Amino acid sequence: MTRIVAGESQTPKRRRALEVALAVGLVLLISVGAVVASAVARDSNASAAPDAAGTPAAELKLGYFGNITHAPALVGVKQGLIAKNLGDTKLSTQVFNAGPAAIEALNAGAIDATYIGPNPAINSFVKSKGESVSVIAGAASGGAQLVVKPEIKSAADLKGKTLASPQLGGTQDVALRAWLGKQGYKTTPDGGGDVAINPTENAQTLKLFQDGKLDGAWVPEPWASRLVLQAGAKVLVDEKDLWDGSLTGKPGEFPTTILIVNKKFAAEHPQTVEALLKGHVQAVKWLNDTPSAEKAAVVNAALKQDAGKALAPNVIDRSLKNIVFTVDPLAGTYKKLLQDGVDAGTTKQADLNGLFDLRALNSVATEKITAAGLGQD
Repeated sequence: MTRIVAGESQTPKRRRALEVALAVGLVLLISVGAVVASAVARDSNASAAPDAAGTPAAELKLGYFGNITHAPALVGVKQGLIAKNLGDTKLSTQVFNAGPAAIEALNAGAIDATYIGPNPAINSFVKSKGESVSVIAGAASGGAQLVVKPEIKSAADLKGKTLASPQLGGTQDVALRAWLGKQGYKTTPDGGGDVAINPTENAQTLKLFQDGKLDGAWVPEPWASRLVLQAGAKVLVDEKDLWDGSLTGKPGEFPTTILIVNKKFAAEHPQTVEALLKGHVQAVKWLNDTPSAEKAAVVNAALKQDAGKALAPNVIDRSLKNIVFTVDPLAGTYKKLLQDGVDAGTTKQADLNGLFDLRALNSVATEKITAAGLGQD
């Protein structure tokens, strides 16, 4: 309440009202200015975002295995095809033995992209609820077999036997468990059940089989060929015989090796991902166009560098004949691959929509590759 005494005019009251109005106006002006500045900043950030997202990475850290099924990586790296397409982006590489280890490195940021089997990629996608990885290309189909001691004549002879796979939850591990399940056998991730499965490093699998401590193994090339040609194993199951083509239109083909990328890296550096894919497509073309002798020599030299030892000529020849090199990830097979992992107890049922992003691949490939409704193409 304002007290007015005799002789005092109304001017101070009006002045105070004016001062209050001016103060309120100033506050409103500052508020409006902040809103405008915020809007300008948002517009500035929005316009800057595509530029930031389009910036090539300073470095691409790429993973792959020292296996013939990873020949597109071996050729792409050793022949300089990937590095050439990357331009000023530095290429760093890391060699892995099996998929789960590569996925762990990818999710930890130790690598940005990797060649890998499909099941570890599915596991990562499922566990992260679709946030971790995208499948951006295929690399190889086929080249995986269950090889066993000669006295094992059929699936009925496997009860109580011990078999190996490269790593728990890996592509061959899941394939083995799923196949055994269809034969009526129970297996557990800890090695129990009707048939014991011991996830074992491939080189150790060869030695253990030679020492009589394993009855067989479901392994990728060149290890299937090494067990057959150097350890006296025989083929009980060639995995290509389990795929009739009903899911892909390509009988006998199933994904053995694919190329995946960390989603955050891909969002920040799409040009780098496209450059990687250009080199990858060229490597697959080289493998399909090059005469057998030259191809074997180049791949063998790369294996010697990454795995420490070249393969015998008959091993590399047999291995290469068992593999189809393709940029198609064969997306139509993935629901079955997921179900196999669920049945094997190594993954959970999930929606795979969003697993594939083949847009960059289709911008550089000569054929249209489909995501089979599980992503963008």
